[in-house]
Amino acid sequence: MSGHSKWSTIKHKKAATDAKRGKEFTRLAKIITIAAREGGGDLEFNNALALAVEKAKAANMPKDNIERAIKRGTGELEGSELIEAVYEVYGPHGVAILIEVITDNRNRAIAEIRHVTGKYGGTMADAGSVAWQFTRKGYISITEAVDEDEVFMVAAEAGADDIQFGDVTEIFVEVEDLKAVRQAVADAGIKIEEANLIYEPNNPIELGQQEALQVMRLIEKFEDLDDVQNVYSTLDITDEAIAALETA
Repeated sequence: MSGHSKWSTIKHKKAATDAKRGKEFTRLAKIITIAAREGGGDLEFNNALALAVEKAKAANMPKDNIERAIKRGTGELEGSELIEAVYEVYGPHGVAILIEVITDNRNRAIAEIRHVTGKYGGTMADAGSVAWQFTRKGYISITEAVDEDEVFMVAAEAGADDIQFGDVTEIFVEVEDLKAVRQAVADAGIKIEEANLIYEPNNPIELGQQEALQVMRLIEKFEDLDDVQNVYSTLDITDEAIAALETA
């Protein structure tokens, strides 16, 4: 399992608690609003919006919340303008970190990221100094048991670059092929857990357990910020580091 899916697994375990606090719903609403703003409010013709709504329903987000988020995106309801941004940070031990943000207040978002960065051993990086260490990719994950031969055939024929099997089946594709591959997998009756764009590290770094925990705690603090949507790093997350984090 890749470092991305391992970290996603940790996030899923926190999702129930986040939802109770309303934080997860807030994040999902932002994604829905952005998707509707950029591609319109019709799920049939807006793949990004359809995916966002699927995630919201899976998290038991109320239907009214979903509809309001869509209408804010299409302009049918007024709301604060949302801004998308990516911030670059060097974590402890030279680990590169990218932070995706959706916010209605850029100054607040950057101030919170700076505070967490300084408090937990990181440094803010200049634009471009971290991003080159990642490649933008389409990513699809499947958590249910699958027929590996079938998944491989369906995904490969639709244009997938790489398919990895394990506790989670992961499919990596070029950005422009994500929609086609996702559709082919869904049409084959295979339930998709996640399908979106990610930043894949070009050269993951493996650290000792204590050093890795330092970085993972910083990432957790970023994840806890309301404006942060996703955090990607060049850390190669080991099973041992995950076990240590869960018991810490």
